[in-house]
Amino acid sequence: MSELKEVEKVALNLLARREHSQAELKSKLRLRKFDETTIESVLAHLIKNDFQSDNRFTEIYVRMRSRLGYGPSRIAQELQQRGASNELINQYLTGDLDWVKMAAHVRQKRFGRLIPTGFKEQAKQKHFLHYRGFTTDQIKAVFNDDDDR
Repeated sequence: MSELKEVEKVALNLLARREHSQAELKSKLRLRKFDETTIESVLAHLIKNDFQSDNRFTEIYVRMRSRLGYGPSRIAQELQQRGASNELINQYLTGDLDWVKMAAHVRQKRFGRLIPTGFKEQAKQKHFLHYRGFTTDQIKAVFNDDDDR
């Protein structure tokens, strides 16, 4: 089997398991010691035929991580590490997601319905939300909102 076919086969197997960014795919193919020009050629072919799409990867990744209770800051950082462009990251993170509502849900799921009045317990919960990737403004909104979310 020619190297071109071998690289394409490996790339398609990786994409069959889950979406990959172009940078992730390139990195995984490099680890297998394939020729750089062959990798570039195969990636161009996969992109042209819509087997690989950074747009689709970013959309799916944002949806998946937000459903798991992660906030926009953490998701953006993870996407940058995976090679997604800032333009795509901003496009999908500023979409129709209500991050304050999501942060409230994550807080409630972990700590219960009642918002604590004590400083120590509030600080613990705020730290948890910050670790999960929610912004300071989103966290403040969760703790200042009397409305049941």
